[in-house]
Amino acid sequence: MNWIVIVIVAFLVLILAQMSVKIVNQYEAGVVFRLGRLSGTRLPGLRFIIPFVERMRKVDTRVLTLDVPSQDIMTRDNVTAMVNAVVYFRVVHPEASVIEVYDHRLATYQICQTSLRSVLGRSELDELLSQRERLNEGLQRVIDELTDPWGVKVSAVEIKDVQLPSSVQRAMAAQAEAERERRAKIVHAEGELQASERLAEAGRVIAQEPTTLQLRYLQTLSQIAGDGSSHLVFPLPVQMLGPFTAAEEREQHPDS
Repeated sequence: MNWIVIVIVAFLVLILAQMSVKIVNQYEAGVVFRLGRLSGTRLPGLRFIIPFVERMRKVDTRVLTLDVPSQDIMTRDNVTAMVNAVVYFRVVHPEASVIEVYDHRLATYQICQTSLRSVLGRSELDELLSQRERLNEGLQRVIDELTDPWGVKVSAVEIKDVQLPSSVQRAMAAQAEAERERRAKIVHAEGELQASERLAEAGRVIAQEPTTLQLRYLQTLSQIAGDGSSHLVFPLPVQMLGPFTAAEEREQHPDS
């Protein structure tokens, strides 16, 4: 009979020892409640609590990632898009994360979904595609303000992907093609303008120095002769025909 009592007492002692000894990991914080009231937070290491009187709830304080699935977004310029994001957050106040909210992960997830739709819905499509960094900062600020009472710190929000309807993609492709054509025409027109300015400048130089025209004429002859073609086009200045035309006029009008 005594052996049975000893075994029972030893079993109870082991159970009480197991219930009173808690190990808090380095990345955790132990929030302790005594008779339902907050008693404090235990740091990492071997910790003891009073069985049946105190209860410990461990909170992970590492940086966690939350993948927000694609959400239907209606932009300010009435364009529908599918946007997903990833959120990085961590618990900075373990007591608040246990007392102020039932499940801080689920609550943060819901806040991220609603904030993604509301914040991006105030932006236009061009901003959504070209100003992601500014939108990421705005999302991080809004979500962090909402989760701050729960002891949750949102460190970063990154928009991962933006999916557009096929009709919008075709319209954007046509717009980009038109923009490229416009730039090409502008570059071509600027080239023509510069060429015309250079030609006008060359004409003024040639008008001031007639010798320049003769040198250019000889250079043109040299280029034509070096082509190796069976046909040779010989450019002849009009000034060289002056004596022949004058003689012909004198023959036709001897009295003049």
